[in-house]
Amino acid sequence: MVFTAQPKTKAESRDKRAFPATAEVTVSIDSVAAIPPYLAYNDIIDEAARLHDVDADLIHAVIETESAFNPLAESPAGAQGLMQLMPSLQEELGVTNPFDPRQNVMAGAQYLKKLLDRHEGDVGLALASYNAGPTTVGRYKGVPPYKETRNYIKRIKALLAEAAD
Repeated sequence: MVFTAQPKTKAESRDKRAFPATAEVTVSIDSVAAIPPYLAYNDIIDEAARLHDVDADLIHAVIETESAFNPLAESPAGAQGLMQLMPSLQEELGVTNPFDPRQNVMAGAQYLKKLLDRHEGDVGLALASYNAGPTTVGRYKGVPPYKETRNYIKRIKALLAEAAD
């Protein structure tokens, strides 16, 4: 709120005391505590889990494995953001900024749900599809024999077991 005063006489107009004092607010920060990366996106992860009916721990484990919670992560193959979404998938899911944590996690969770539905809830096959692509999983009629994909599934399942403890 701003207050102004109208002086009543010429003498008062020259006298600064005729105007009300201006209020000042001072703010100081005594300390700053950084949020550990693995906790920074919990609200978004929980919202995405509820919205897309995907286990929050699964989303969390995928993010940890894909980007180590770095929202600016980019892979040599072109995947971007927390959940490492490829540009074609970003376009399909309506992602306009893959480095926006909320957009990225919401789209990644939506895609995970689609893969889980496709594989009738089989987490291993959904993760194989997330990592190697659903076409590759279909071609091999299961988890492809790629060391990277098998290690990916193992790592995420270990993180899920750890979260359950």
